[in-house]
Amino acid sequence: MLPCRPVSWPSNCWASLRKYQIFVYFTCAFQNISCGIHYLASVFMTVFPKHICRPPGNVSRILFHNTSLWRLDDIWTLFPTGREDYVVVLLEDGVVWELTRCYRFRRDNNSSLNYDYDGHKSGFSCLDGFIYDKSKWDNTVVTQWDLVCNREWFAKLIQPTFMFGVLLGALIFGYLSDRVGRRPVLWSTSIGMHVFGIAVAFTFDYYSFMLARFLLAIVASGYLVVVFVYVTEFIGMKARTWASIQIHSFFAIGTMVVALTGYLFRTWWIYQLILSTVTLPFVLCCWMIPETPFWLLSEGRYKEAQIVVDKMAKWNRTGTCKLSELLSLDLYGAVGEKPSEVKKYNLLDLFYDWNIGTRTLIVWLIWFTGCLGFYCFSLNSVNLGGNEYLNLFLMGAVEIPAYIFICVGMDVVGRRNVLMFSLISGALFCGVIMVIPKGNYIWSVVASVAGKFAIGSAFGLIYLYTAELYPTMIRTQAVGSGSVVCRVGSIIAPFCVYLSSVWLFMPQLLTGTLAFVSGLLTLKLPETLGKPLTTTWEQAIKLDEEKDSS
Repeated sequence: MLPCRPVSWPSNCWASLRKYQIFVYFTCAFQNISCGIHYLASVFMTVFPKHICRPPGNVSRILFHNTSLWRLDDIWTLFPTGREDYVVVLLEDGVVWELTRCYRFRRDNNSSLNYDYDGHKSGFSCLDGFIYDKSKWDNTVVTQWDLVCNREWFAKLIQPTFMFGVLLGALIFGYLSDRVGRRPVLWSTSIGMHVFGIAVAFTFDYYSFMLARFLLAIVASGYLVVVFVYVTEFIGMKARTWASIQIHSFFAIGTMVVALTGYLFRTWWIYQLILSTVTLPFVLCCWMIPETPFWLLSEGRYKEAQIVVDKMAKWNRTGTCKLSELLSLDLYGAVGEKPSEVKKYNLLDLFYDWNIGTRTLIVWLIWFTGCLGFYCFSLNSVNLGGNEYLNLFLMGAVEIPAYIFICVGMDVVGRRNVLMFSLISGALFCGVIMVIPKGNYIWSVVASVAGKFAIGSAFGLIYLYTAELYPTMIRTQAVGSGSVVCRVGSIIAPFCVYLSSVWLFMPQLLTGTLAFVSGLLTLKLPETLGKPLTTTWEQAIKLDEEKDSS
């Protein structure tokens, strides 16, 4: 099994980001664009347009307040948002109907066509379907299957159900990557994203749509969790900070691609199909990426690890390093000799002792807070006013400078201090949003973008910080379990956005409170700046001892 003493990799192995590592890094990072796409694609697929009941016949005349119209499609500029109102229509058979969003009423007295009516009328549900405002979207999942009125909750379950799949994917593939390796998981999840992404576009009803999206969420989450650990283990310490953090920039690019694609394609299944093609380049070349030497060594597969190291050296045109000398191992023992049995670890090992257990709980709270805030800001961007496509684009674009900020800041003041600053800043911006007068949507957008910058910084940093706080044999499960906890936050995030109908600033209140508490608790975590990845529990525990001594 992997030696208990720390491993100091020679400079020709992992000291910098060289040609081979760059190829592997950008190949894997590109696929992160697809993860960003699928995580937020539902923002535009589940748009609730203005709608009214479809009348039970051909319309000859329309009346809305004091305005007379000839076509129902002409009423949307007059029809209010968020307030119940109705349209009066005269059918060709002479019957007068009042059409509302969820009901229609037949007037018993058809002698005159007036907007106000005090006589008797009979109420009916919208048995003939609905008429939708198509000024922004020709077709959405909502309009495809009439997910409005008493079926509205079906639409509101789309994003939480997807995030529940993300939760399962993080748990399943985080475990599998520690058992079968990082590479098989990256292969299978990437192919799954391509297949299920296309399948979503060709679903025939709501339930098949939800199933395809659920499976898509599982594989997308599996890739996102494992690829971070993969690149962290492949990149040398000098470039590890920038490489592992900036991989999230590709997720942000995915968010911007969603905004741009939503602006260009207004039919949901075409929109979904276009977005799913982004996965194809990685699927075609994923066979070229190797298993990480870190994982191979942790499994006692030293010869395979040596082959990967030799391949890296050949690509980089540098001298290779002999793992047998570095680790004092005999790679060429007697024929049939098996490596010593490697101990298997599970989730309970994240509570190895009191200090490690406390560290795990604090890290989980930060994961939860970061994810809740991240998706609250993103999902709510289409409700801020102005151009919803531009709002979402800005929410994605602001993540890129946020990740640059934390990369620079971490190398100056350390991971812990930047994380604390980001969380508390996010809490303050949530407070600022709450005092902006309603209707000043420009300032609301500016404050929301600033809040996304702060929360995005914390959310991007916690991936790297978690990987550095735990040893190799449990590292993927640590990141995977953190991702599971944070997906609970992402499941709750859509409901937090829906709570704005109860009180406008409920999402900001919840996010700000959690961010402030998490920021304070961050002070109890150890600093990992400038330290190699730990490979044993003793080294991980020593981080706390160094924190206390400093």
